[in-house]
Amino acid sequence: QDPFIAFHLDKTLVRKYMSPLLIGELAPDQPSFEPSKNKKLVEDFRELRATVEKMGLLTPNHTFFLLYLCHILLLDVAAWLIIWYFGASTLPFLFSAVLLGTVQAQAGWLQHDFGHLSVFSKSRWNHWVHKFVIGHLKGAPASWWNHLHFQHHAKPNCFRKDPDVNMHPLFFALGKTLSVELGVQKKKFMPYNHQHKYFFIIGPPALVPLYFQWYIFYFAVQRKQWVDLAWMLSFYIRFFLTYLPFLGVKGTLGLHLLVRFIESNWFVWVTQMNHIPMHIDYDKNVDWFSTQLQATCNVHQSFFNDWFSGHLNFQIEHHLFPTMPRHNYWKVAPLVKSLCAKHGIEYQCKPLLTAFADIVHSLKDSGELWLDAYLHK
Repeated sequence: QDPFIAFHLDKTLVRKYMSPLLIGELAPDQPSFEPSKNKKLVEDFRELRATVEKMGLLTPNHTFFLLYLCHILLLDVAAWLIIWYFGASTLPFLFSAVLLGTVQAQAGWLQHDFGHLSVFSKSRWNHWVHKFVIGHLKGAPASWWNHLHFQHHAKPNCFRKDPDVNMHPLFFALGKTLSVELGVQKKKFMPYNHQHKYFFIIGPPALVPLYFQWYIFYFAVQRKQWVDLAWMLSFYIRFFLTYLPFLGVKGTLGLHLLVRFIESNWFVWVTQMNHIPMHIDYDKNVDWFSTQLQATCNVHQSFFNDWFSGHLNFQIEHHLFPTMPRHNYWKVAPLVKSLCAKHGIEYQCKPLLTAFADIVHSLKDSGELWLDAYLHK
């Protein structure tokens, strides 16, 4: 019930589509609550959810999102004007690349808002604008993001259920339990005891340019997402038409790859700081609140941190209330902290640079656990 309520705006419409999936109902004498879940915590969270709705924290401020979109478009135009006015020499080229990298990162956070249905009251309006933001401003398919991201939210850091931890075990050994299990099984796809070093090579700089950049086209064609593909192509056509006259083919391709490199570093550090250092394991089927809290942590609030991370420094609140507009996370955070304190659940919040460092430290720790199990167990 809690994930269903968390993800959907129009529950009546969704229930209509789900009715053919009904295979039966519990008999009146059968228990309806699973023993692996904390009943009191579930009740308290549902009370918190009701409070959040009464406080109007799920109601978006459209001006906030309009201004956010405008600042992205202004940066995009500024990047082109710099090349147009100052020419294609090294300094203007690099400055434009930084601005365009910022555009890509910030458009990434904005498409995330629309994808989570947190901007408009109607789901279809969010879906329409989502296609424009992720497709035309970023060159990626909305269907691909939806396919992966909602699995992540339903079961964060649950191996084989959260696609975001699929890098285990092929590239990284993640989480204490899974790393030891790999070592005991004598599996070694990579030298995991060095993963905190090679993360800097195959992680932040490579994910978008070397993997996402190409896989998204495969995804759109394989699944026949032709509308998404058209939106994606509109991004590339616009990008090459605006920069080709000034930079030529090689220069435009170089600019594009540099922008993807900047975006990739930004994206990976921000998205992984909240999850990689947290509990990663098989799904234990615990309650919604516990599932989210053990897999997420926060980063301190500041104007820069909010902007830099697209408010994903409030990852805990975002995971508990995925349709909540991001400008309200700070308002619900004290209530979430109180609920955590009541039930003895750790609510982690740390400085930005500490959160970045914790990614590396956790990779080092799990790599050492793997090596110890690989050699001695």
